[in-house]
Amino acid sequence: MNRLVWVVSCALLLVGGAGDAGEPVVVVGVPLTGDEAVAFLTDAEIAGEPERFDEAAITGPVRITLTDGSLTLRAVFKHEETKYEEFRFSDGRVVEDARDSFRHEIAAYELARLLGLDFVPPCVEREIDSKKGSLCFWVESSMTEAERRERGLQPTDPAMYKGQLREIELFQQLIADLDYSDLRNLIVDENLRVHKVDSSMAFDTDPDLLTSLYSSRLSRRLIEGLEGLDRKAMNETLKPWLHKDQIGSLWARRNRILKRTQQLIADYGGERTLY
Repeated sequence: MNRLVWVVSCALLLVGGAGDAGEPVVVVGVPLTGDEAVAFLTDAEIAGEPERFDEAAITGPVRITLTDGSLTLRAVFKHEETKYEEFRFSDGRVVEDARDSFRHEIAAYELARLLGLDFVPPCVEREIDSKKGSLCFWVESSMTEAERRERGLQPTDPAMYKGQLREIELFQQLIADLDYSDLRNLIVDENLRVHKVDSSMAFDTDPDLLTSLYSSRLSRRLIEGLEGLDRKAMNETLKPWLHKDQIGSLWARRNRILKRTQQLIADYGGERTLY
């Protein structure tokens, strides 16, 4: 198994059910996926009090502990629903009419599922303390990409790692994630899997692509997912979470990505373009 070089110094959180010897199970990354994850996030009981974990986050997310009687797992709850006339991002960009919404978190997960992608943690809508918001699995035994770079830690397989980052950047283009430059929104676990979190400022209505994320190397599985994406199914899946104009712009960006892919293949060939 490929791992990051910091694995020996990473503190492992012991959560989950009991192992064969009656010891807690070590969870790395996201503990459940698919329908099983959705059911747990929707139905598991809340244990203990919510805790703040990121004082720098303007949306005030809290970490929630959940249990179904056999598993005890953690998730992040966010109920932000704000539209800014003007918003300044950490890299200095100023964007007008930026929407920050917990609904975008759920839309990002549902879209990723439609595309056959697994790097967005499962996320559902849930009411906690009389507030509706997004409840998404916490990525265990991990650190942010910002922390990794600050500490100068290197992955054991740089090419594979870079491929994951490129795939997420292409996904950020697709969902028009205005907060793409914040490396705290990329979480890498000790098994060298990169997870995309915090998409609350995604799904801008601009149909154009984020040129800052342009690359001549594209994820084959994401492109194939876009090619096979059914618009009716996408509309039905996302309409509880996105406005009509957001869905229309999302489809337009999908088409722009595929057109750009075709041009890159024509210029450089499929093997040099898709990985």
